[in-house]
Amino acid sequence: MKRREFIALLGGAAAWPGAVDAQQPAVPVIGYLADGLSIPDSRLAAFRRGLKETGYVEGQNVAIEYRWAGFQADRLLPLATDLVHQKVAVIVTEGMDTAAVAAKVATTTTPIVFQGGGDPIRLGLVASLPRPGGNVTGVTNLSTGTGMGAKRVGLLNELVPTATTIALLVNPNTPTFEIEIEEVQAASRSFRKNIIVIKAGTEREIDTSFAALIQQKAEALSVAADRFFVERRDQLAALGLLHKIPVIYSSRNLVDAGGLISYGADLSEVYRHVGIYAGKILKGAKPADLPVVQPTKFELVINLKTAKALGLTIPATLLARADEVIE
Repeated sequence: MKRREFIALLGGAAAWPGAVDAQQPAVPVIGYLADGLSIPDSRLAAFRRGLKETGYVEGQNVAIEYRWAGFQADRLLPLATDLVHQKVAVIVTEGMDTAAVAAKVATTTTPIVFQGGGDPIRLGLVASLPRPGGNVTGVTNLSTGTGMGAKRVGLLNELVPTATTIALLVNPNTPTFEIEIEEVQAASRSFRKNIIVIKAGTEREIDTSFAALIQQKAEALSVAADRFFVERRDQLAALGLLHKIPVIYSSRNLVDAGGLISYGADLSEVYRHVGIYAGKILKGAKPADLPVVQPTKFELVINLKTAKALGLTIPATLLARADEVIE
């Protein structure tokens, strides 16, 4: 199909929401590609804070084109291709690692800055963490492939030491779910726990997953690091309370929504670094020369109100280590 026919088919570039002049943009444009429906305000604020640290303010000297895939993986590549055709200066991807993979398939030249939870080397995004090579760099929040899943099982062991069976909830639509299963199963052996793996990739499957874990007599639940589960935080928190089961998450957003406990990277710092890298690339830095950032700050957040509703007493040793206790 010729370019003119392609544009006509889509109604013309001028008809696209927020379309920009690909030939002579007034300000540099960042393409923001996300696999979900939105981004929490706190994380978007952190991203903008990182941009500001490098001298860029959205709406003043930089524009951002947002694209949301709505958890439909088949939409990611067309959305990434759309951004490439608009000649954005850099593509930022966030959420499940599928967004970053789609962006890399769409372009080998436009710089890409990712935020993800998997191993970027194993996913084929970069050659190495210190020297990424190619057109991709970013921030990995070390959710999978580095033992974080195992650490959350350890925290559940402290929280409910009498539990013999722990369920792990994973999203089969994310490319790193098998890695987290391997980690958690290995950790369960050291803690002498039985692990039940339950999969949910839709809102309805989340409901049925809780029924399944109760039927299989799981006494605690670890929810895998996944943007889909963050988007469904209200649903997950409500189900945990309804079924009276202790649940640990990777993100504090779920604890803020009424979940019991979370342990993971400080995502405000993660998104701030993504903003900093996007700004550096706008100033001329090359992704190949920007090492993949690994977070150094992790946070343990506990919701005492939820613990009380569950009839659960949080060990004093765990409370003493918490970065924040919600009362």
